[in-house]
Amino acid sequence: MGSIEVPAQGNQIIKIPNATYEFGANVVDQKYMLVGRALTDGRLSGRLKYDFNDAISAKIQTSKEPGFSQVMMDLDYKGLDCQAQLKLGNGQFYGVNYLQSVSDALALGGEGFYLGGQRKSGVGFAARYNDDKTVATGQVATTGLVSLTYTTKVSEKAMLASDFMWNWNARQAQASVGYDYILRQSRLRGRIDNTGVVSAFLEERLNAGFTLTFSAEIDHANKNHKFGFGMTVGE
Repeated sequence: MGSIEVPAQGNQIIKIPNATYEFGANVVDQKYMLVGRALTDGRLSGRLKYDFNDAISAKIQTSKEPGFSQVMMDLDYKGLDCQAQLKLGNGQFYGVNYLQSVSDALALGGEGFYLGGQRKSGVGFAARYNDDKTVATGQVATTGLVSLTYTTKVSEKAMLASDFMWNWNARQAQASVGYDYILRQSRLRGRIDNTGVVSAFLEERLNAGFTLTFSAEIDHANKNHKFGFGMTVGE
């Protein structure tokens, strides 16, 4: 659930709550997975994943909403110490990325893309470090983006994370910190970013095959507040 901003007199904005409903179906097998979603506002999405063997898999993702549609195809390869991906999409989109382990804890890689419809291209380089308690990543691209992430395991039940993104072309930066805490029958996750937006997500497992979920997001600066709940029946 969210809200729609409606102009009012005196340059004021009234927020009217609105809601959408989602219907979905999943089909899961040892070699393939089918996922479909339909929303009451007219949006549709679907995803197919097929594993040819332990190393090679393919994915097709489609989405459609009023005035826009998208199709993306991925071919993934995962080796013992490397992984690669080839991407094709509508709008003459072509992409490729490769990640190679250079030690037990460090991996280096790169990516490139070309968007023929807009005559745009880009190249990026990335690094990833992980050990028993920590995962850190860094990425820089010719499109002007610099991205850093850091996750650490505080205890068997708690994790802390942070991320930073800087667009030097737009001179804009974003940063956030978050947590993930696992209890005996529930899981609590939260996040706060540099604009002051606070969000939380709670999953409560009542019994086998039945889970309740609650979520909230508060943005005091823009006076935008969102709350939601849901339930999951089945494994």
